[in-house]
Amino acid sequence: MLTFQRIIPTSDWWVRGKEYSDRTVSHTKEWMSYIAETHPDAVPVFADICDGSVCVGRFFGLVFQRFGIRILGSPFPGWTTTYMGFNLDPIVPRWLALQGLERFAFYELGCLHFEIADRLLTAADAIHCRLFPLIYHTYETDLTKSEQEIYAGMTSPCRRCIRKAEKSGVVVEESTGDDGFVEEYYEQLKDVFLKQGLVPTYSLRTARKFIQHLWPTGNLLLLRARDPNGSCIASGIYPGLNRYSEMWGNASFRTGHHLRPNQALHWYAMRYWKGRGAAFFDWGGEGLYKEKYGCHRVVISRFCKSRIPILPLLRSEAQKMFYRKRRVLSWCVLHYEKIVPSHSVSA
Repeated sequence: MLTFQRIIPTSDWWVRGKEYSDRTVSHTKEWMSYIAETHPDAVPVFADICDGSVCVGRFFGLVFQRFGIRILGSPFPGWTTTYMGFNLDPIVPRWLALQGLERFAFYELGCLHFEIADRLLTAADAIHCRLFPLIYHTYETDLTKSEQEIYAGMTSPCRRCIRKAEKSGVVVEESTGDDGFVEEYYEQLKDVFLKQGLVPTYSLRTARKFIQHLWPTGNLLLLRARDPNGSCIASGIYPGLNRYSEMWGNASFRTGHHLRPNQALHWYAMRYWKGRGAAFFDWGGEGLYKEKYGCHRVVISRFCKSRIPILPLLRSEAQKMFYRKRRVLSWCVLHYEKIVPSHSVSA
């Protein structure tokens, strides 16, 4: 039986964590600090996972309350974090860690509900613990292939877009993070959502805090694409660590789409993380347009369990209400901007 021992992480604890091969950028001190700062009601929780007296892994999560219900998220929707969960010795079955997590969440942390999305968890692992599955999808590119193989795996139109960007004079450059990048990115992001009649799902402050926490670590790639006149027409945010890299955010002005800057950005990012030893590039969710890059569709297994059986149903209804509220809010914001164009709505 695996037990969880809640700890207060020390500098040495973080250093020793680098030994785990399944460690991702969301298991770092800086990522956890980013979530805690942008969600002040969420308290970070760290635990050693022990088999008797031997430490065989670690757990990362945050505890918060909604409507008086204490919840453990690892991660939770809205935290702009796809995966979290465990770091485990390779010989430790993940379903055993799930069993230990249930006891830890319900009896030691006093939570009534917990959710987990661990990149290596499978539906078979969750069956052992009778967890409720919440299935999503994303796309991945296999970076263990050669650059030539990755490029050849893209569709012909996608390769033409990459070549067109280069021939049109689009220049991809790396940002230092403190050169106005986040403001440019967010303006482009608003243009992306405006096309759908929506506003961004997170604020300018959230994007700024993300970069402030992650950029100094060397685990974040910030890219901008400039047109032949030097104007920034697209940008991308790509974190990565060890074997895993991902697209956290990508935005562009519609007026520059004919120059194909997004394709140039993604191709640069994939080669960048491949050169640093990453084996996977996660495209950050669904979207049929991603298939042209030759990636493959994969399942994101998010699992949850509640001490009160009705809670998963209430969560589902709350999520539907959130999306309805978001559409109404988007209409109000966009309508206001049309009436008062000289005002900018605060991010």
